[in-house]
Amino acid sequence: MGDFSFSKAERILKRSEFKRLSARGKRIYSGHFLIIYRPNHLKRTRLGITVSKNVGCAVTRNRIKRIIREYFRLNKALFQHAYDINIIAKDSVARLSPHETREALESIVHEISVDCKDSRTVVSGNH
Repeated sequence: MGDFSFSKAERILKRSEFKRLSARGKRIYSGHFLIIYRPNHLKRTRLGITVSKNVGCAVTRNRIKRIIREYFRLNKALFQHAYDINIIAKDSVARLSPHETREALESIVHEISVDCKDSRTVVSGNH
């Protein structure tokens, strides 16, 4: 049975880490999310979630963050390499059902994993 926790070590928490990721990471644009990711030197993939106030009220933003965290927690095994990933929700995600949100995340994770197989280059200076 896999590890389905989502510990503090698996989260991007510091503003400086978010800024470094935004400055140096690759981007994937989808209809509902902007994903910024880059390899890290850790042994685990870390996740950051950004949901701005344009997306909706606090209840809506928190629901979106819960769905994203749950998807990541249950699908950690899909990430073969250690990456820092920031998922930025666009305002259109507020109109999606939880199932549609998970499907959108699934296609993004697939795109990241394809890119990881194509080019596995670790960028220095990422902690």
